[in-house]
Amino acid sequence: MAQAHRILFTIVLSVHLPLVGTADAQTYPSRPMRVVIPNPPGGTLDIVARILAPKMTELSAQPVIIDNRPGADTIIGTEIVARAPPDGYTMVLQTVPLVTNPALFKKLPFDVSDLAPVSLMVAVPFVLVVNNSVPAKSVKDLIALAKAQPGKLSYASAGNGSNLHVAAELFSNLTGTKMLHVQYKGGGPALVAVLGGEVNLCYLSIAAAAPHIKAGKLRALAATGQQRSAVLPDLPTIVESGVPGYEFTTWVGALVPRATPATTVSALNGLIVKAVRAPDLTARFTDQGADIIASSPAEFAAHIKMELARWAKVVKESGIKAE
Repeated sequence: MAQAHRILFTIVLSVHLPLVGTADAQTYPSRPMRVVIPNPPGGTLDIVARILAPKMTELSAQPVIIDNRPGADTIIGTEIVARAPPDGYTMVLQTVPLVTNPALFKKLPFDVSDLAPVSLMVAVPFVLVVNNSVPAKSVKDLIALAKAQPGKLSYASAGNGSNLHVAAELFSNLTGTKMLHVQYKGGGPALVAVLGGEVNLCYLSIAAAAPHIKAGKLRALAATGQQRSAVLPDLPTIVESGVPGYEFTTWVGALVPRATPATTVSALNGLIVKAVRAPDLTARFTDQGADIIASSPAEFAAHIKMELARWAKVVKESGIKAE
């Protein structure tokens, strides 16, 4: 009789276990979510997160907590998420360093495959800006100035391998110029540095730079994308300015630990896509110069694969180094 009860219990348990998993997926999210930003406040990732989080809270009825964990060119914050419980409640927002770091650093404490892509949310072109004290009024002027004084002009970055560093080194490589690399602990501090004249120039997201350009506090020389920005339509691209082959557009995507159940990843993707595509958020992102993408997990995974190959080639051919 006892054996019969054990068999019956096993059958009942095997029938109901899948239902428990389904119920969990259907009730996700049921508690606060944590969004790790592997950069300090003020940069592209932070701006996107602070636009997105309130809408996600509104749609899910759960708090979305932003946790800035800067350091080591996004490696510290990203590793935190790679090692977090795979339950969908801890995610990281990442950008180009996710795909450039494997080519720039000999060893990383995690692999890109340790993370599961959720959604590629937006694409954000950058802009080349100079402090108003710099006499260059165009890209052509800047190149001439840099060649006349090799190593004297300085540019700010958010650290080795960061968007700002890669964008600047790509420019130097294509133009045959040499500039002094000055590292800061994020895009926000780099912006403050170029505003204050600590450095001569910087490559910043249009979202971060546009208010200061329009206020006359920074001079924009060119946009870094393939096309002009709708936010700064009179500003030429770097290619238009006489540097063929130059293009740098960053992007922002959400990822979770690799072992996160596919049903949870799908539910989180649905929440993020709904938030990004909400009319009020779409308008805000557009005003910031961002292009809405709101991809599926599979589309983001394909993008990461393509970007890893692309940047491995660029790093090798251009000689960009994590100093």
